[in-house]
Amino acid sequence: MFNKLNDATEKPQVWSAYTADLLWTDTHIAKQMLAFHLNPDIEAASRSFSFIDESVDWLVNEFDLNASSKTIDFGCGPGLYTHRLKSRGIGTVIGLDFSENSLRYAKQQAEQAGLEVEYRLGNYLDHHETRMFDLITMVMCDFCALNPTQRSSLLAKFKSMLAPNGSIALDVYTTTRFAKQSESLTLDKNAMNGFWSAQDYWCIQSNFTYLDEKVTLDKYVIYEEESEKTVYNWLQHFSLEQIKTELAPHGLTIKASYRDLRGKPFEEADEMAVVIGHTPS
Repeated sequence: MFNKLNDATEKPQVWSAYTADLLWTDTHIAKQMLAFHLNPDIEAASRSFSFIDESVDWLVNEFDLNASSKTIDFGCGPGLYTHRLKSRGIGTVIGLDFSENSLRYAKQQAEQAGLEVEYRLGNYLDHHETRMFDLITMVMCDFCALNPTQRSSLLAKFKSMLAPNGSIALDVYTTTRFAKQSESLTLDKNAMNGFWSAQDYWCIQSNFTYLDEKVTLDKYVIYEEESEKTVYNWLQHFSLEQIKTELAPHGLTIKASYRDLRGKPFEEADEMAVVIGHTPS
C-alpha cells in the first residue's frame, strides 16, 4: 500500500503521459462530460450558452462569414458552436471530435433542425483535410491541453488548411492564471459526485505546477474495487510572446488579441483569445 500511494502521488515529468482520450471514450465519463457541456449554468466543459451566443455573433461579424464561407471547429463536442454557425447560414461547417457520445448528440440536433453540418469522429490530431477554410476555431482553451509536439503538429495542419485570407480563432490560459496556481493533494470517495465511475471508488487528486514550463497538472488516480486508472489533465499557460514564438516556424502570426472569443478588449486576465493568420510575405 505504501508503494501504491507513493506512485499515485508522485510528481511526473512534465508532459510524460497523455490520457485525454479517456475523458471522451470511457462510456460513463463521456456521459458525464456531455452533461457538463449541456448544463447552461456551469463552464466545466463548455462556455455558458449566453457566452456562446455572443461568441458566434462576434465570429460571424468579425470574419464576415456568409453562405460561401468554410469553417471548421477542432474539438466541437456536442456542436454548440457548429450548430449556431450553421443556423446563421454559413456555407460549410465542419466539427471534429473523438467523443462518439457528443457527436451523436450533435448530429441528432442538426437533423432535428434541418441543418447540414459535417461531423467527423476521430482524434483531430490525425485529421487530414484538403479543403481550405476561412475560419478555423478551437475553443474552451483546448489548445492548452496539448504538449509542445502536438501543438506544433496542429499548427502545421492549421497552416495547410488556412485560406489565403483566412483566420484561426482560439483561446488559451495565461501566465496570469498560472501565477495563482498551487500544489495540493486530496483524497475523496466518489469524488465529483460520481464523475469517474458508476461504481463506488476512491480518488486521489494531486495538483502540480511546473514553473519553468508554465504548466499545471491535475493528476487523478481512481481506485475501484477491482480496477484502477490514472488521468492526467495538463494545461499549458501562455504569454503573447510564447504564442508568437510557437507560430513563427509555421508561417503564422497573431493578427489581434482579445480578452475572450467574444471580441472583448484585451486585458490581463486568466484567459485570452487570439486571432491568427498567415505571416505577411
